[in-house]
Formats: sequence, structure tokens, C-alpha cells
Amino acid sequence: MAQEKILVVDDEDSMVQFLTVLLRREGYEVMTAPSGPEALTLLQESSVDAVVTDLKMPGMDGIELLDRIKKLDETLPVIIMTAYASQRSAIDALNLGAFQYLEKHAKNDDIKLVVRNALALRKVRSENTFLKRQLQKSHSVKEIIGKSEPMMDVLRMVDKVAETDSTILIFGESGTGKELIAKEIHYRSRRSSGAFVSINCGALPKDLLESNLFGHVKGSFTGAVRDQMGQFQVAEGGTFFLDEVGEMQPATQVKLLRALQEREIIPVGGTKPIKIDVRLVAATNADLERNVRDGRFRTDLFYRLNVIPVHLPPLRQRIDDIPILANHFLRRFAGTNGAKRLSKDGMEAFLRYSWPGNVRELENIIERAVILSESDEIGLQDLPEKVVRGEAAKGKLVIERPDMTLEELEREYILKVLQYTGWQKKRASEILGINASTLYRKLQTYKGEGLLGGMEHVAEEDEPTSFEDAA
Repeated sequence: MAQEKILVVDDEDSMVQFLTVLLRREGYEVMTAPSGPEALTLLQESSVDAVVTDLKMPGMDGIELLDRIKKLDETLPVIIMTAYASQRSAIDALNLGAFQYLEKHAKNDDIKLVVRNALALRKVRSENTFLKRQLQKSHSVKEIIGKSEPMMDVLRMVDKVAETDSTILIFGESGTGKELIAKEIHYRSRRSSGAFVSINCGALPKDLLESNLFGHVKGSFTGAVRDQMGQFQVAEGGTFFLDEVGEMQPATQVKLLRALQEREIIPVGGTKPIKIDVRLVAATNADLERNVRDGRFRTDLFYRLNVIPVHLPPLRQRIDDIPILANHFLRRFAGTNGAKRLSKDGMEAFLRYSWPGNVRELENIIERAVILSESDEIGLQDLPEKVVRGEAAKGKLVIERPDMTLEELEREYILKVLQYTGWQKKRASEILGINASTLYRKLQTYKGEGLLGGMEHVAEEDEPTSFEDAA
């Protein structure tokens, strides 16, 4: 078992030596610092379990050091010791969060008891934080349904990035569950005890969006009858989820860029910057790189947001999850109406359909079917005609630009067919009327040119097993 570590801060060598000997005899590891600034440097470089600090020190006194420590780690117990005890200084220290206030001529047993109690408190706080994270994590995991390999890739990425404070940009079509992934990142992070705040940039007009993001001061615009805190401040110490960030107007993009670069905001109509401590997770269903090329989205903001990209697959690329999701929603919506099940024909229709609205569309169709179905089994007669006929699965090749070359049209058509088949390449090659090896070569070319839009891992599946297959 690792030794508990205590940091002693005092500018008097004799007091440092006394406390070091006393605490080491109790089995603790002791670190020392002669001043507040040096103590803060040590705390940023290594973890400790408690701090014992002098009150009167040149430069930064014990009260200021206590305040700075609490901003670094509010759970870290700090014991204030001084030769100049007064009721006022003791009250000030305790109000700022000191664990205990002791005089330097206190008995050795009293000092040891206070340190022991401080370490016990630290242990309880750490265990409570861990348990809270585990409970939040288990609650959140229940919301993310699916065991397909594309979703497992996403969750493995979440595991890697959750504990960092890096900005994350989630790419995904509408209805794929981008906010659920953002919440999962929050609940698995060290910010899980803080707030999770979200705003949809496409749902608010420009002026209202800025006010919601950064707050406003009284009189800054008509109706601003009092100062209003922005959502960045509401999310202090937690996670701020910015959905559909591609819909943000250029002027607001500039202010968001400043918030990311300087870690501070200026309310609408204000002049004084306000420091913020939040972790930003953004999401978009737009092609932001194309928006950057077209001048609709700032290049510098894109790279600030796109520190860690997470690509959320559409439902048509996670066919294995469709039965799991369908049964999950059936159980949720059946409620007091009794158990419902989906017929074999109904499930086959679900597997053929390409779900342009993704998981949200599946959820809505199940809810509708549960309400309309008059039996325990939901069949084709209870499903929308488009699902039964597979209209969306057939899809349409949309020519996005009139100046597209024949090669670009071919690539668009191949990718549309692959999406329709859920990236089942053998079936796609049959529909396209080409050999599987030809399709594989084309995908490798697209991958090399960076034209697969985040689907490189799918393109690598089902590779030819021999030179002849690829020839």
C-alpha cells in the first residue's frame, strides 16, 4: 500500500524539520516547500493527500495559499498552523475551507490526530467521487444501446478521451445520438460532478445565441432588464455541449474562438472579461471542412474545435444494432399496454430500410406502431409505407454540383450503394454490376485520397485474401 503523502509549507527551517520528523515517524511521506508559490508548483507536479501550512509567510500567506489550493483541488484538506493565533484569522481560514486551525505550540498528539482526521476525510471524499462517477457512468451507459463494431469503436474512443480536457468535435447525421455520446464523455470524465449544459446553435437566432452563450449586462439590448449569466458560466467546472456548431454565424464564431483561446468570455454589452473553466464538446451534422473551403466557417475555429474528432456512424452502418434498438424501444413504449413484439416480416423491413433519420426515426416509428397496433405482434400493417417498401433504402443520387466530373459522379453512386447495403461489399458489387475486387480497388483509391468521410475502417473490411482476388 502506498504511503500517504503530506506537503509541509513553512519559511522557518526549524518548524519544517520538526513537522517532517513527527510525520515521518507516523509512516507518512513528507514533501516540503519554503513558500506558497513553490508549494503550488509541487501540487501541480505531483499529488498529495494533505497540506500543512504556516499562516504568516512573506509574499503569499497561508490564507492566499489555501484559496489557491481550493481552486486546484477543493477536496484536498489544508491544515493552517501559526504562532500568532487569533479568533479572526481562524474564522477566515475555516470560512475559506481549511480543515483545521492549529497553534504551533499544540501538543504532538493533537497535531497527529488532526492530520489523521484530515487524511480520513480525504479518503472518504475520494471514494465518494469515485462512486459518484461509477453511478453516473452506469446510468449513462444504459442510454447507449448497441453492440455493433462501429459503435464499439466509438465507445473505445470515448474511453480514451474522456479523462482529458481536450476539446472534442462529434461528427454525425441528425438522429445518431450525438448528445448521448457527449453526456457519456462528461460522465466518464473528472468533471462528472459538475454540470452538463447544452445549447443547439441552430435553434436560436444570432442575438439570442450570443446572449445564451456569453450572458449579457443590463441595458445591453431591449429587454435586458438585469445582468444575465451565460451558459458558459453555468457550465463552470463541468462540460458544455455545443450542438450543430456549423449553424453558428460568423460574428459568434469569433467570440467562441476567443473563449477557446483565452478561456474567458465577455458578456454582450460588457467590457470586463470573465474567466471560465469548462470542457467543450461540439457536434455537427454538416461537412465543416467543406464549409471552411466555402468560407462559411472559420478555419481557425475549425481547428480549435477539431482537436479530437469522433465520428458517429449512421444507423444504416450499424445494422446489427437495429434489432437491439427496436426491442429496447418496444419495451420502453409498451408500458402498461403489455408486451409487444415485432414480427419477422417487420424486422426484415427494418433491416432493409436505410433509416435516413437514424435512431431517432426508429424510436418514433416504434412508438407509433405500439400505439396503433391492436395485437401483441407488430406487423407490416402497423409500419409506415416507406419502411415497408424500403423507399428510403433505395435512395436517390443527388447531384450536389452541376460541375461534377464523371469520376466524382461514379464515386458518389458507389458510396450511395454502399450506404444502402450497410457497407456489405459483396452485395454492393452485385448491385453495381462490378467485381468485388474492382470495388475493393476503388475504395482503396478513395481512402488514399481521403474521400471516404471517416469510413476508412469500414473500407478495410473484407479485403481480398490473395493477390489473385485483388487482381
